[in-house]
Amino acid sequence: MDAFLNVERSALGRRWVGPGAETERLGLAIAQRLEAPEMVGRVLAARGVAPEAAAAYLAPTLRELMPDPSALRDMDLAADRLARAARAGETVGLFGDYDVDGAASTALLVRWLRAMGIAAKVHIPDRMTEGYGPNVPAMRALAAECSLILCLDCGTLAHAPIAAAVEGGAEVLVIDHHLGGETLPPALAVVNPNRQDESGEHGALCAAGVAFLLLVAANRTLRAQGVAGPDLMGLLDLVALATVADVAPLTGLNRALVRQGLKVMARRDRPGLAALADAARLASAPAAYHLGYVLGPRINAAGRIGASELGTRLLATDDPHEAEALAERLEELNRERREVEAGVLDAALMQAEARGVEGPLVWAAAQGWHPGVAGIVASRLKERFDRPAVVVALAGEQGSGSCRSVPGVDIGADVAALAAEGLIVKGGGHRMAAGLTVRTESLEPAMARLAERLARQGAGRSGPQDLRLDGALSPGGATPDLVEMLEAAGPYGAASPAPRFAIAGVRAGYVKPMGEGHLRMRLQGAGGSIDAVAFRVADTPLHAALAQSAGAVLHVAGRLETDDWGGRRRARLRIEDAAPAR
Repeated sequence: MDAFLNVERSALGRRWVGPGAETERLGLAIAQRLEAPEMVGRVLAARGVAPEAAAAYLAPTLRELMPDPSALRDMDLAADRLARAARAGETVGLFGDYDVDGAASTALLVRWLRAMGIAAKVHIPDRMTEGYGPNVPAMRALAAECSLILCLDCGTLAHAPIAAAVEGGAEVLVIDHHLGGETLPPALAVVNPNRQDESGEHGALCAAGVAFLLLVAANRTLRAQGVAGPDLMGLLDLVALATVADVAPLTGLNRALVRQGLKVMARRDRPGLAALADAARLASAPAAYHLGYVLGPRINAAGRIGASELGTRLLATDDPHEAEALAERLEELNRERREVEAGVLDAALMQAEARGVEGPLVWAAAQGWHPGVAGIVASRLKERFDRPAVVVALAGEQGSGSCRSVPGVDIGADVAALAAEGLIVKGGGHRMAAGLTVRTESLEPAMARLAERLARQGAGRSGPQDLRLDGALSPGGATPDLVEMLEAAGPYGAASPAPRFAIAGVRAGYVKPMGEGHLRMRLQGAGGSIDAVAFRVADTPLHAALAQSAGAVLHVAGRLETDDWGGRRRARLRIEDAAPAR
């Protein structure tokens, strides 16, 4: 296929790739069926939507997409045990992970149990002192107080800690989605769509999605016993937040969960999320983008560098005053996290580039890096180089690392394989993200082996030279109405990327710095003009290309969004690349 708009090499060294002829044909058919702009039809076609399915795709319903929870192994056993505990008023313990998915999963159970008259005992591990997942001391402490313990977004590989809880007299339910091993821990039930003996049909669910199915099943059990369970639809904002923040693919059931969850979130019924949105100065109802890049990072900040339980407390509270105080604290921690992240990112970029970024894996490691920002720095490396990335914070003879992947490459499986081969101390995760612990002396051979395994999956074959675009628009064609129709085709995220367009043949009316390392500009061309912003471009070739573009004719690529600043609704381009028009 010829390069789109003849851009063989952009400011970021990318070759632009546009829609193929078949996508254009199907896009036109979809647009005619929906009586929508052709560009909307083309976006749907590029995401695999058939013309006859387009109307249903735009209005996904949980009724049609929700599976029978009993399809998951151990689900009925877990639901019956949870329902029995709720009816009997047992003391229930919740051990949750410290990330957004863990916080949301734990908050789901806290709220459901609270509605049943039970105040759960919650333990969220400290990342620095306890590490990821259940540990023996914490599980023993919970077992001393609780007859039932639920491990949320963790536990599938926690054999010894769960055995300690069982020995202490508690029964344990594992509600997880991380890849399982050949044997399961001695829990009463392990509900995990990624167990080795599962079909994998529902493997794209995050832990909060699995927890939601557990509550659906528990309510069904209660209903059969003549007891009305708590309302669940109002909890979908938590499921949506976790699904997007955990980079779960936004297809099928996940897409419906997020779509409905965003509607719930727009009502601002959740004091914690409303306070967090206000602290982040969101001026409109959150979209999927805000869950992943605005709200999610603030909740994650607690687990990264602060008090790990703050995220769960924020999502679980019904007190607006407590919610406001927690949101302000999370905002402070997020600012601290950004400062720490910036230093580690600069060093990691230099190290990765010196090592070489043309292979299937980019990685960086150093003594003294804060382990709490390893994941987000790995995400930045992945975004910059468009290939799997690993960042390891070393502390003496051992280090903890975070891994992030690109679509189509399952990094969790390969990290688990490294653990089985003995190259790392432990590790696991899911397709898009994983964690590992590695001995310092084994770091180089472990990364070499991981690169070898990732290469077999095709990592690094396309690389950053390809930027896929859904089409080209003039400034006058990028209207708020078009943005609204494109948003209706969302939500967008992993496995369903946000539409990207080129604004073709434009000149910069002005280019001005904005904040730290950002640019804002006005693009002028056929039919009018459009405002544009470029975030985090300092010290990149894109910054130089834009800042020195006065008078030049450019093609500028990125994502369209709505700007409501000043009470005037306008379309705006979030710039991701640029190239001279030839």
